[in-house]
Amino acid sequence: MIDFEPSQSATAQRQAVHALAQSAMRPIAREYDEREHERPWDFIRVMWELARQMDAERGRRGEEAGLRRERTLSLVMTAEELAWGDAGLFICAPGPGLGGVAITAAGTPEQQKRFLGRFREGEPKWGAMAITEAHCGSDTAAIRTTAARDGDDWVLNGTKIFCTGGQMAAEHPGGFVVVWATVDKSAGRAGIKPFIVEAGTPGMKVLKVEDKLGIRASDTATLVFEDCRVPLSNILGDPEVTLEPAGFKGVMATFDASRPLVAAMAIGVGRAALDYLRDLLKEKGIPIRYGVAPTRLTALERDFMDMEADLHAARLLAWRAAWMIDQGLRNNLEASMAKAKAGLAAARITQKVVELLGPLGYSRDHPAEKWMRDAKINDIFEGTQQINMLIVARRILDYSSRELS
Repeated sequence: MIDFEPSQSATAQRQAVHALAQSAMRPIAREYDEREHERPWDFIRVMWELARQMDAERGRRGEEAGLRRERTLSLVMTAEELAWGDAGLFICAPGPGLGGVAITAAGTPEQQKRFLGRFREGEPKWGAMAITEAHCGSDTAAIRTTAARDGDDWVLNGTKIFCTGGQMAAEHPGGFVVVWATVDKSAGRAGIKPFIVEAGTPGMKVLKVEDKLGIRASDTATLVFEDCRVPLSNILGDPEVTLEPAGFKGVMATFDASRPLVAAMAIGVGRAALDYLRDLLKEKGIPIRYGVAPTRLTALERDFMDMEADLHAARLLAWRAAWMIDQGLRNNLEASMAKAKAGLAAARITQKVVELLGPLGYSRDHPAEKWMRDAKINDIFEGTQQINMLIVARRILDYSSRELS
């Protein structure tokens, strides 16, 4: 039986995170949207301390079986609330990030302890993942960054673009970037392996930081690797090239774990826009009349209810994908469905809210235009809308990538 009813603990945590989003994120959201390349250090330290406290609390409670069974679902609910506060600030908060997701999905217990355990101590740290290259976006099998074994090291060479949080992960002590590279170009997908490159490693440098449309409080970096040496133990998974593309499957496993979180982020942004529209309409004496026959509803009410239904549908898909992770079930289809639905819903909802608000929606004196800009990235990163729809079609029709591309 599928039961999405959160426990009292998860519900209390969600309420606490919502209060944090309202008090610590909303007041500075516009400021750091305008000041894209400045980091909100006061907010970062608050989030770092909060994460450490929550981790310590889990340790004291021994993470009971009930908590373990809703770990990912709880993360998804938290992600929605923080994105409701501000998507850019949420992404710039310290933590292992997508790099941590990759290590959890493909790393050994020793690697997980070594690299993820550091996020419980010291100063704020970041993790990031570097996949995309200038010549290949969604076609990750076409990666050209190379990793060659030389004695006790792997030597990486190549350039990665659009690395979310890449600057913070590469430049701040204790951070790391998980870099996907090929150890054998002739092997195709089977030759692709993930490598952990720690912050400050010689040969890894930040070439540029993007000026972006949305999520501007976070950094998106281009990273260059020039004869960058990492220890042999920093590879995730089996270094051998076999017919079974284990490294590439690690990429996909990472996405299966991260896409529900990205979906939740989209839902948070869409919900922020809907909440704002509802409150503004209420101030003007225009309530949304539920329970009224469809023929008696205004066009505005029908639009609002359609957007609300879209948001609820996306949330249920995201929760199901997260629930499946907690149950140890493969969620490849469900993760892509959630990501595709939520990204599209958030983009449509925020654009419609701007449209319905008219000049107020287009004005930078109101946050609606910012939410429209922030929402679109959810339709692009972690697999574009088109790629996720393709994955859904392949899984439903039982086609391989060669048969349906």
